[in-house]
Amino acid sequence: MQETSIHLGEPPVVANAGVGVHGVASRTDVFRLPELWQLHLYQYEAELTVDGTPHLIRPGRVSLVPPGATVRYRYQGRSEHLYAHVRIAATGTPRTVPVLQDAGAELPLLAGLLLQAVASAPGEPERTRAEIWAALWRVAHLAPATGRPGPHPAVTAAMAYIEGHLAAPLTVPAVARSAGVSHNHLTRLFRATTGGTVVAYIRRRRLDRARHLLRASTLSIPAVAASVGIPDLQAFNKACRRELGGSPRALRGGTGVTAEPA
Repeated sequence: MQETSIHLGEPPVVANAGVGVHGVASRTDVFRLPELWQLHLYQYEAELTVDGTPHLIRPGRVSLVPPGATVRYRYQGRSEHLYAHVRIAATGTPRTVPVLQDAGAELPLLAGLLLQAVASAPGEPERTRAEIWAALWRVAHLAPATGRPGPHPAVTAAMAYIEGHLAAPLTVPAVARSAGVSHNHLTRLFRATTGGTVVAYIRRRRLDRARHLLRASTLSIPAVAASVGIPDLQAFNKACRRELGGSPRALRGGTGVTAEPA
Protein backbone atom coordinates (compact mmCIF):
# COMPACT_ATOMS: atom_id res chain seq x y z
CA MET A 1 0.00 0.00 0.00
CA GLN A 2 1.44 3.37 -1.01
CA GLU A 3 1.35 5.85 1.86
CA THR A 4 2.15 9.47 2.55
CA SER A 5 2.84 11.51 5.68
CA ILE A 6 0.68 14.52 6.47
CA HIS A 7 0.59 17.15 9.23
CA LEU A 8 -2.77 18.41 10.48
CA GLY A 9 -1.70 20.73 13.28
CA GLU A 10 -3.35 23.76 11.68
CA PRO A 11 -5.96 24.39 8.98
CA PRO A 12 -4.73 24.10 5.40
CA VAL A 13 -4.64 26.99 2.97
CA VAL A 14 -7.15 26.13 0.25
CA ALA A 15 -5.86 27.14 -3.17
CA ASN A 16 -8.89 25.73 -4.98
CA ALA A 17 -11.84 23.42 -4.41
CA GLY A 18 -14.51 22.27 -6.80
CA VAL A 19 -16.03 19.57 -8.97
CA GLY A 20 -13.58 18.20 -11.52
CA VAL A 21 -14.83 16.76 -14.81
CA HIS A 22 -12.31 14.74 -16.83
CA GLY A 23 -12.15 12.10 -19.54
CA VAL A 24 -14.09 14.18 -22.08
CA ALA A 25 -11.41 15.76 -24.27
CA SER A 26 -8.81 13.11 -23.42
CA ARG A 27 -8.82 9.73 -21.68
CA THR A 28 -5.43 10.45 -20.06
CA ASP A 29 -4.10 13.20 -17.80
CA VAL A 30 -0.50 13.43 -16.57
CA PHE A 31 0.51 16.29 -14.28
CA ARG A 32 2.08 17.47 -11.01
CA LEU A 33 1.13 20.11 -8.45
CA PRO A 34 4.58 21.15 -7.20
CA GLU A 35 3.39 22.92 -4.02
CA LEU A 36 -0.11 21.60 -3.35
CA TRP A 37 -1.70 18.52 -1.83
CA GLN A 38 -4.52 16.92 -3.84
CA LEU A 39 -7.61 15.59 -2.06
CA HIS A 40 -10.03 13.77 -4.40
CA LEU A 41 -13.31 11.96 -3.69
CA TYR A 42 -14.26 9.77 -6.64
CA GLN A 43 -17.56 8.86 -8.29
CA TYR A 44 -16.18 6.75 -11.15
CA GLU A 45 -13.84 3.91 -12.14
CA ALA A 46 -10.39 4.70 -13.50
CA GLU A 47 -6.69 3.99 -13.10
CA LEU A 48 -4.42 6.24 -11.07
CA THR A 49 -0.64 6.07 -10.97
CA VAL A 50 1.24 8.10 -8.34
CA ASP A 51 5.01 8.30 -8.83
CA GLY A 52 4.93 4.97 -10.65
CA THR A 53 2.67 3.12 -8.19
CA PRO A 54 -0.66 2.02 -9.74
CA HIS A 55 -4.03 2.27 -7.99
CA LEU A 56 -7.59 1.39 -8.99
CA ILE A 57 -10.16 4.13 -8.55
CA ARG A 58 -13.69 3.05 -7.65
CA PRO A 59 -16.75 5.07 -6.61
CA GLY A 60 -16.45 5.95 -2.93
CA ARG A 61 -12.67 5.96 -2.81
CA VAL A 62 -10.63 8.95 -1.69
CA SER A 63 -7.06 9.87 -2.58
CA LEU A 64 -4.56 12.16 -0.89
CA VAL A 65 -1.53 12.94 -3.06
CA PRO A 66 1.44 14.92 -1.71
CA PRO A 67 2.97 17.93 -3.47
CA GLY A 68 5.36 17.23 -6.30
CA ALA A 69 4.10 13.72 -7.05
CA THR A 70 3.57 12.86 -10.69
CA VAL A 71 0.05 11.55 -11.24
CA ARG A 72 -1.36 9.79 -14.26
CA TYR A 73 -5.10 9.24 -14.71
CA ARG A 74 -6.56 6.86 -17.29
CA TYR A 75 -10.33 7.43 -17.57
CA GLN A 76 -13.03 5.21 -19.05
CA GLY A 77 -15.14 8.16 -20.16
CA ARG A 78 -16.62 11.24 -18.53
CA SER A 79 -15.37 11.19 -14.92
CA GLU A 80 -16.47 13.52 -12.13
CA HIS A 81 -14.97 13.99 -8.67
CA LEU A 82 -14.88 16.43 -5.79
CA TYR A 83 -11.45 17.90 -5.14
CA ALA A 84 -9.44 20.32 -3.06
CA HIS A 85 -5.91 21.57 -3.72
CA VAL A 86 -4.33 22.78 -0.49
CA ARG A 87 -1.12 23.93 1.15
CA ILE A 88 -0.39 22.17 4.43
CA ALA A 89 2.14 23.46 6.95
CA ALA A 90 4.43 20.98 8.70
CA THR A 91 2.79 21.61 12.09
CA GLY A 92 1.74 18.94 14.57
CA THR A 93 2.43 15.23 14.71
CA PRO A 94 2.85 13.65 11.25
CA ARG A 95 0.27 11.02 10.34
CA THR A 96 0.73 8.20 7.86
CA VAL A 97 -2.17 7.97 5.42
CA PRO A 98 -2.75 5.69 2.40
CA VAL A 99 -2.60 7.53 -0.90
CA LEU A 100 -5.85 5.81 -1.95
CA GLN A 101 -8.43 4.19 0.33
CA ASP A 102 -12.14 3.45 0.65
CA ALA A 103 -14.21 6.10 2.38
CA GLY A 104 -16.57 3.38 3.60
CA ALA A 105 -19.20 4.57 6.06
CA GLU A 106 -17.58 8.03 6.06
CA LEU A 107 -18.49 8.61 2.41
CA PRO A 108 -21.69 10.66 2.99
CA LEU A 109 -19.98 12.85 5.57
CA LEU A 110 -16.89 13.40 3.43
CA ALA A 111 -19.03 14.24 0.41
CA GLY A 112 -21.03 16.70 2.52
CA LEU A 113 -17.90 18.40 3.85
CA LEU A 114 -16.40 18.80 0.38
CA LEU A 115 -19.65 20.01 -1.17
CA GLN A 116 -20.04 22.59 1.58
CA ALA A 117 -16.42 23.64 1.08
CA VAL A 118 -17.06 24.18 -2.61
CA ALA A 119 -20.28 26.12 -1.96
CA SER A 120 -18.61 28.33 0.66
CA ALA A 121 -15.51 29.19 -1.37
CA PRO A 122 -16.83 32.35 -3.11
CA GLY A 123 -18.19 34.13 -0.04
CA GLU A 124 -16.92 32.31 3.06
CA PRO A 125 -13.32 31.18 2.46
CA GLU A 126 -12.79 30.69 6.18
CA ARG A 127 -15.60 28.12 6.24
CA THR A 128 -14.13 26.40 3.19
CA ARG A 129 -10.85 26.10 5.07
CA ALA A 130 -12.60 24.64 8.12
CA GLU A 131 -14.61 22.11 6.06
CA ILE A 132 -11.49 20.91 4.22
CA TRP A 133 -9.57 20.62 7.48
CA ALA A 134 -12.36 18.48 8.94
CA ALA A 135 -12.36 16.33 5.78
CA LEU A 136 -8.60 15.81 6.03
CA TRP A 137 -8.91 14.68 9.65
CA ARG A 138 -11.61 12.20 8.58
CA VAL A 139 -9.44 10.88 5.77
CA ALA A 140 -6.47 10.54 8.13
CA HIS A 141 -8.55 8.32 10.41
CA LEU A 142 -10.11 6.03 7.79
CA ALA A 143 -7.28 3.57 8.37
CA PRO A 144 -4.95 3.15 11.37
CA ALA A 145 -1.54 4.76 10.96
CA THR A 146 1.27 2.35 10.16
CA GLY A 147 2.64 0.81 13.34
CA ARG A 148 0.08 2.67 15.47
CA PRO A 149 -3.19 0.73 15.50
CA GLY A 150 -6.23 2.79 16.29
CA PRO A 151 -8.59 1.93 19.14
CA HIS A 152 -11.08 -0.88 18.75
CA PRO A 153 -14.43 0.45 17.44
CA ALA A 154 -16.09 -0.66 20.69
CA VAL A 155 -13.66 1.52 22.67
CA THR A 156 -14.38 4.50 20.44
CA ALA A 157 -18.13 3.95 20.84
CA ALA A 158 -17.79 3.56 24.60
CA MET A 159 -15.74 6.75 24.91
CA ALA A 160 -18.33 8.68 22.92
CA TYR A 161 -21.11 7.33 25.15
CA ILE A 162 -19.17 8.30 28.28
CA GLU A 163 -18.59 11.85 27.00
CA GLY A 164 -22.29 12.29 26.38
CA HIS A 165 -23.33 10.97 29.79
CA LEU A 166 -20.77 12.37 32.25
CA ALA A 167 -23.52 14.17 34.17
CA ALA A 168 -25.51 10.96 34.66
CA PRO A 169 -24.81 7.79 36.64
CA LEU A 170 -22.51 5.55 34.59
CA THR A 171 -21.93 1.83 35.03
CA VAL A 172 -19.55 -0.38 33.09
CA PRO A 173 -22.36 -2.77 31.99
CA ALA A 174 -24.34 0.17 30.59
CA VAL A 175 -21.30 1.51 28.75
CA ALA A 176 -20.57 -1.97 27.38
CA ARG A 177 -24.14 -2.32 26.12
CA SER A 178 -23.86 1.01 24.32
CA ALA A 179 -20.73 -0.29 22.57
CA GLY A 180 -22.27 -3.66 21.71
CA VAL A 181 -19.83 -5.80 23.69
CA SER A 182 -19.78 -7.64 27.00
CA HIS A 183 -18.65 -6.09 30.29
CA ASN A 184 -15.55 -8.29 30.43
CA HIS A 185 -14.63 -7.72 26.80
CA LEU A 186 -14.88 -3.93 27.16
CA THR A 187 -12.71 -4.11 30.28
CA ARG A 188 -10.03 -5.98 28.34
CA LEU A 189 -10.24 -3.59 25.39
CA PHE A 190 -9.95 -0.52 27.64
CA ARG A 191 -6.94 -1.90 29.46
CA ALA A 192 -5.23 -2.62 26.14
CA THR A 193 -6.06 0.86 24.80
CA THR A 194 -5.66 3.12 27.84
CA GLY A 195 -3.67 1.00 30.26
CA GLY A 196 -6.45 1.33 32.84
CA THR A 197 -10.03 0.43 33.62
CA VAL A 198 -13.30 1.84 32.33
CA VAL A 199 -14.03 3.21 35.80
CA ALA A 200 -10.66 4.97 35.91
CA TYR A 201 -11.33 6.50 32.49
CA ILE A 202 -14.76 7.78 33.57
CA ARG A 203 -13.27 9.28 36.73
CA ARG A 204 -10.48 10.98 34.78
CA ARG A 205 -12.85 12.44 32.18
CA ARG A 206 -15.19 13.75 34.91
CA LEU A 207 -12.36 15.45 36.76
CA ASP A 208 -10.80 16.83 33.57
CA ARG A 209 -14.12 18.47 32.74
CA ALA A 210 -14.54 19.69 36.31
CA ARG A 211 -11.10 21.32 36.26
CA HIS A 212 -11.94 23.08 33.01
CA LEU A 213 -15.27 24.38 34.30
CA LEU A 214 -13.80 25.52 37.60
CA ARG A 215 -11.04 27.46 35.87
CA ALA A 216 -12.83 28.77 32.79
CA SER A 217 -16.46 29.29 33.77
CA THR A 218 -18.51 31.14 36.36
CA LEU A 219 -20.65 28.11 37.16
CA SER A 220 -21.09 27.62 40.88
CA ILE A 221 -19.16 24.75 42.44
CA PRO A 222 -22.39 22.75 43.09
CA ALA A 223 -23.35 23.23 39.42
CA VAL A 224 -19.92 22.05 38.26
CA ALA A 225 -20.16 19.01 40.51
CA ALA A 226 -23.61 18.11 39.17
CA SER A 227 -22.52 18.61 35.55
CA VAL A 228 -19.81 15.97 35.91
CA GLY A 229 -21.96 13.42 37.69
CA ILE A 230 -20.66 13.95 41.26
CA PRO A 231 -23.50 15.94 42.88
CA ASP A 232 -22.41 15.03 46.44
CA LEU A 233 -20.23 18.04 47.31
CA GLN A 234 -18.23 16.13 49.91
CA ALA A 235 -17.42 13.42 47.38
CA PHE A 236 -16.63 16.06 44.74
CA ASN A 237 -14.28 17.85 47.13
CA LYS A 238 -12.47 14.61 47.93
CA ALA A 239 -12.22 13.64 44.26
CA CYS A 240 -10.74 17.03 43.34
CA ARG A 241 -8.20 16.85 46.13
CA ARG A 242 -7.23 13.29 45.23
CA GLU A 243 -7.15 13.59 41.43
CA LEU A 244 -6.43 17.29 40.83
CA GLY A 245 -4.34 18.20 43.84
CA GLY A 246 -6.63 20.76 45.47
CA SER A 247 -10.13 21.61 46.57
CA PRO A 248 -12.63 23.00 44.03
CA ARG A 249 -12.27 26.45 45.60
CA ALA A 250 -8.47 26.28 45.43
CA LEU A 251 -8.60 25.15 41.80
CA ARG A 252 -10.81 28.10 40.97
CA GLY A 253 -8.71 30.59 42.93
CA GLY A 254 -6.08 32.51 41.02
CA THR A 255 -7.78 32.06 37.64
CA GLY A 256 -9.56 35.40 37.63
CA VAL A 257 -12.96 33.68 37.43
CA THR A 258 -15.61 34.73 39.93
CA ALA A 259 -18.41 32.27 40.50
CA GLU A 260 -21.99 33.31 39.98
CA PRO A 261 -24.36 32.78 42.93
CA ALA A 262 -25.58 29.19 43.23
